[in-house]
Amino acid sequence: MPELPVIPETVTVHLGSPDAPARNVTVSFPDYIKNVASSEIYPTWPENALRANILAQISFALNRIYTEYYRSRGYDFDITNDTSIDQFFLEGRDIFENISQIVDEIFDSYLRRPGSVEPYFAQYCNGTTVLCEGLSQWGTVELAEQGLTPYEILTYFYGDNLDIVRDVPVEGIEESVPPRALRLGDGGNDVRTIQVRLNRISRNYPGIPKIAAADGIFGSDTEAAVREFQRIFNLTPDGIVGRATWYRIIRIYNAVKRLNELNSEGITLEEISRQFPRVLQEGDTGVNVRLVQYYLRFVSLFDESVPPINVDGIFGAGTANAVRSFQQQYGLTPDGIVGEDTWFKLIDVYDALLRSIPPEALEGMAQPFQNRILRLGSEGQDVAWLQEYLNTIATVYTEIPTLTVDGVFGVRTRDAVLAFQRIFGLEQTGYVGGGTWAEIAQVYNDISAGMGRAPGQNPGFTVQ
Repeated sequence: MPELPVIPETVTVHLGSPDAPARNVTVSFPDYIKNVASSEIYPTWPENALRANILAQISFALNRIYTEYYRSRGYDFDITNDTSIDQFFLEGRDIFENISQIVDEIFDSYLRRPGSVEPYFAQYCNGTTVLCEGLSQWGTVELAEQGLTPYEILTYFYGDNLDIVRDVPVEGIEESVPPRALRLGDGGNDVRTIQVRLNRISRNYPGIPKIAAADGIFGSDTEAAVREFQRIFNLTPDGIVGRATWYRIIRIYNAVKRLNELNSEGITLEEISRQFPRVLQEGDTGVNVRLVQYYLRFVSLFDESVPPINVDGIFGAGTANAVRSFQQQYGLTPDGIVGEDTWFKLIDVYDALLRSIPPEALEGMAQPFQNRILRLGSEGQDVAWLQEYLNTIATVYTEIPTLTVDGVFGVRTRDAVLAFQRIFGLEQTGYVGGGTWAEIAQVYNDISAGMGRAPGQNPGFTVQ
């Protein structure tokens, strides 16, 4: 599941109540909304009433999907057609032409509260036989006949603090659970996600110890919080976040924040965004500058509109020009400054390229950073690549110990990373984030191409 809401290409509907032995059907998201709208409202209603209802139906469905309401409970569908809890969907029904046209125009929009990112849980009822605190479907007709716009109709029922998000990208989405269990020593955005959620859950369940810093590093405090969460919610208290624990964290987090209720606490951008360090601009130096340069250089391999640059940790004129080119290409203000919008877009573009390129396509070059922090206890193919690259670098920089390429980040691998960081003027953390990977990749590529630096020759840039 993407961090920010998107419009899913398809939605899977269970044709009954959640536990009923009914079939699932998968349809495109626009077709799902057209079916719901044709089943629940009348095509003869004023157009502004139709638009207001359809926006509520879209937002309701996206809330179910984005919060993984059913997936987190172990179901294999996104929503049901049980009108006591969800929207009505009738498989194979005819679609009204005017409703179809409206959905085609606005299906990529949804409602949200200002300051929140999740689609608003736009509860509604028909307003005659069934009453509720949300939108009255028949009530929208009267308001539309009075001349109210769709937005005015929606704010009449949901309050003035309501945004309509438009032009949302359409993407295929998958369940959010990581492909491998998270445990002590792991790092990355998935780890940060559980840290943020466990800290919020601990406000309602104070027995769960606070995690000092939601830094994406699975340390002992994160393990302790996971164990206590598992104990409270009757899971095996092993301190490992596998599928069951991941989805139980999501389920409890949704509950304590009331994300599936009209009075939702909301999810802020800070809670879900990948770590944004600070605004970066010309004159800055350091590991975050190096990471931006690394991402830009990688993008430039596949997008000729972005000029290739050196990855040296110095935000000079060349880096500013590459940033402006990237911003121009991807619809951002071309100011040459890396703020939050540029940072997140750069990572999104990098991630998309990373997923589309098979490892063998870059044979002979260092593999791209996999957006997973590597540290003591990490295992996997990217650890094996790291060990291989460090061994090649050790042929020139003999202070770096040679390693067994086994894909296990042990003490000797940590010592090799520390030695590399010391030689190249990096912060000596002993773990490998994007900045350290970028420098290792560049040195490895240089040496592999016969252009290695002489022993003791340092790059000479300042690291913050």
